[in-house]
Amino acid sequence: MRILFYDCFAGISGDMNLGAMIDLGVDSAYLIAELQKLNIEGFHLEVSKDNRRGISGTKATVVVENPDNEKHRHLRHVEELINNSTLSAKVKAKSIQIFDLIAEAEANVHQIDKQRVHFHEVGALDSIADIVGAAICWDYLKIDKVISSPIQLGGGTVKCAHGIMPVPAPATALIVKGIPIKMGLIQHEATTPTGAAILVALVDEFTEQFNFPIQQTGYGIGHRDISEVPNVLRVYLSESEKGLGNTQQLESWMIECNIDDMNPEFYEPLVEKLFEAGANDVFITPVIMKKSRPANRLSVLGTQKTLSELKSIIFKHSTSIGLITYPVTKTFLDRTEKEIDTELGKVRIKSTIFEGKEIHAKVEFDDIKRLSLLHGLSMSEVERIVNKKR
Repeated sequence: MRILFYDCFAGISGDMNLGAMIDLGVDSAYLIAELQKLNIEGFHLEVSKDNRRGISGTKATVVVENPDNEKHRHLRHVEELINNSTLSAKVKAKSIQIFDLIAEAEANVHQIDKQRVHFHEVGALDSIADIVGAAICWDYLKIDKVISSPIQLGGGTVKCAHGIMPVPAPATALIVKGIPIKMGLIQHEATTPTGAAILVALVDEFTEQFNFPIQQTGYGIGHRDISEVPNVLRVYLSESEKGLGNTQQLESWMIECNIDDMNPEFYEPLVEKLFEAGANDVFITPVIMKKSRPANRLSVLGTQKTLSELKSIIFKHSTSIGLITYPVTKTFLDRTEKEIDTELGKVRIKSTIFEGKEIHAKVEFDDIKRLSLLHGLSMSEVERIVNKKR
């Protein structure tokens, strides 16, 4: 299991992230070649060794060759640019996810539709390279799980399109909503909107603890050198055999409430919205409340970064007036998926692995249902035919 840990003690920006990834082992020539698949001219990536306060690392700078002639793009222009490239589907999807986070934040700040957001920062070539480059590096490293420390936002003020504002910038404040932060270690903007969006899109878990053996350490050097705190982003790469073939653990949060006055037909759309917002699990349990009133307990399992949104959905789309929230540790087996050919068509087989061995395997239900409807057979008949091929 390959784990990437972001130690954001001095914040994060797009260029610091690229530098840290290269320092960790991403081939800079590969990164440059992949960025060329965007088929846009006017920028190039410069990579060099540098240090801050005696800490040596890699500095990555996206150089815009003719900044006065640069276009400013809207979200759809950026999406078209990415989708029309020859980058992998995985890199395209992750890049667009990062851009969408920033677009949503800027749209919220200006109270306009996100498609109308004029990407003064993000539509610029350097930001496009930083964001797409982040997705390329993440894919190159073949990471199974990304963990991060709380994000240091910094302090003081920042000059942005809205004027001089206290740190964090308005967009950054919205992007990091619901995840752990720290402030005040340094008196400047330590985390940019681009850096924040990269983390939110990539990170599976935010925690102060990192309990895995470190195989490699990388440092991305920032452009500032005005503080006693080194302007660097530190990242760790860990490889542990405790993941694949055994069990994994994920620090999660459980949200619960008892509901006794809601139309039962409203539960289905509520559950759908919760899953769409990133809930890991949602279940409903019949309970008896005070005065022998029958009710349902709604239980929602999520992560730190989805916690705020999940709570908001419950309040908006149910009759609950109060929630109980508590941390839990989710321990789960590794799963694999393969596709096989049968006389009825292709089906997916999902297996669980423990101690290096397959202990359970089942046919994907949606595939059984699809083939049942396609061939006019019962679900049990389809399952029997498919199981003969396993």
